[in-house]
Amino acid sequence: PLLSFWFVRARPGQEDTRFIRLMRGIYAPCLRWTLARPVWPVTIAVGLFLLSLGLGARLGIEFVPRLDEGDLAVQVWRLPSVSLSESVTTALEIERVLRRFPDVTQVVTRTGSPEVATDVMGVEMSDVFVILKPQREWLTAGTREALIEKLKQAIMEQVPGVGLSFTQPIEMRFNELIAGVRSDLAVKIFGPDLDMLKQQADIVARTLEQIQGAADVKVEQIAGLPLLRIIVNREEIARYGLTADEVLALVQTTRAGAAVGTVVQGPRRFELVVRLAESASHDPATLGSLLIPTMHGELVPLSRIATIRVDSGPAQVSREHVQRRIVVECNIRGRDLGSFVAEAQRAVAQAVALPAGYELTWGGQFEHLKEASQRLVIVIPITLLLILGVLTVIFGAMRPALLIFLNVPLALSGGILALWTRGLPLSMSAVIGFIALFGIAVLNGVVLVSHIRQLEAEGRSTDQAVLEGAMDRLRPVLMTALVASLGFVPMALATSLGAEVQRPLATVVIGGLLTSTALTLLVIPAVYRRFAQGARSESTSSDLRSNRD
Repeated sequence: PLLSFWFVRARPGQEDTRFIRLMRGIYAPCLRWTLARPVWPVTIAVGLFLLSLGLGARLGIEFVPRLDEGDLAVQVWRLPSVSLSESVTTALEIERVLRRFPDVTQVVTRTGSPEVATDVMGVEMSDVFVILKPQREWLTAGTREALIEKLKQAIMEQVPGVGLSFTQPIEMRFNELIAGVRSDLAVKIFGPDLDMLKQQADIVARTLEQIQGAADVKVEQIAGLPLLRIIVNREEIARYGLTADEVLALVQTTRAGAAVGTVVQGPRRFELVVRLAESASHDPATLGSLLIPTMHGELVPLSRIATIRVDSGPAQVSREHVQRRIVVECNIRGRDLGSFVAEAQRAVAQAVALPAGYELTWGGQFEHLKEASQRLVIVIPITLLLILGVLTVIFGAMRPALLIFLNVPLALSGGILALWTRGLPLSMSAVIGFIALFGIAVLNGVVLVSHIRQLEAEGRSTDQAVLEGAMDRLRPVLMTALVASLGFVPMALATSLGAEVQRPLATVVIGGLLTSTALTLLVIPAVYRRFAQGARSESTSSDLRSNRD
């Protein structure tokens, strides 16, 4: 009040400030026009609402807006049979390629699992953390997506034979902690046979690669580990009086070794292990010439009583919900999560025919988007019904409450139009903005309708009460809308780190307040007469019933 007395005082003899007088001069003829032609504002409001519904169906949907962390994390995977030294060599080559770019300040690579296996990875997988300069200093590209494409192209040209997936360090960890995968989207296939799982996963991966927005599509590597298989011929070992256990025990001794003694060095003791040399044990011909003693004193080559061949076996067997599963991961660039998943589900349903006993599910961020949407479908209607119930209790009738509740669809229209204008998808932060917007819109309606009803109670006619009440409440309605809108402008225009989450919320509130304020000041006065007549008829009938009683 003291600041208002100092800075917002009107001139002597004038009740309103210059701004309010200007707004009254604009608002008065518009109000009289809508009161004389109530069909027009209602038609415009309904048309605007229907238009927003049509545009809202074209808005994309995502769980949470992607934060720009300023750095990149590159996931590198190779064949499961690769050695640690080869993985390190490949990682160093990738680092050298990345350091050539002027936008990169530092590159750090981690290969395999740490000592504390909180992040289980094989030696064929590496995480390359790329520290970048601020985006305003980039020389290679102007956007994050363009920079990723150039980095990927350079790596694939210089370091062939590796798979790449680009994400962000914190985003990668959160995806892994929340969804169990490091990418934006995961397609999980469950079933008993690993070969069939791999076959179906390859079909899903090829289908996803054809969808616009798909990037870094990869299939979990469950096969490709080289094995040296020794299959015992039971008929042959029976001729020589050998057992399969004896043959395989000898093979195990040559490959893994057998303890034949103990070496003592002071207080320390070590087992003395004897095994075949590494070069010989990996050669099927050399291993086949290994002589095995029989119970008759003969020496039989291993190749005579067993089949030795090099084969590939499963690199890992992943399980979830007591079932074997394989995961197809995919990142999404330049497109929202909801529309991408919807198109991907239709394409996968047409391309994949799972046999009996197999199941396909969609996970990643989409899973959390689906769960949040299911909760909001329940929570938001209950909240709106509670608001309507509170308004009915306050005014003692349903019609004034419904009149005020008209602010909600027009506020929704403005929020959707604002998102569509700025090209922002619908996200959880935008939904929170809608909830805040509904509260402000309903508050403005309460301020206007309660004052009109008060003037009617003082003896004024409905038309006079509507005209006078709308003019009286112009200042508080504008104040509520302008304060909230101007307060959210910095959030709507922010470009710093974290602005991606603030921007949809602020955009929804600002856009929704524009339409809801116009509804409060023009449409509610235009339709109040009809609602008031219905309310009076309701009150009259209730009075007659009470008199009869």
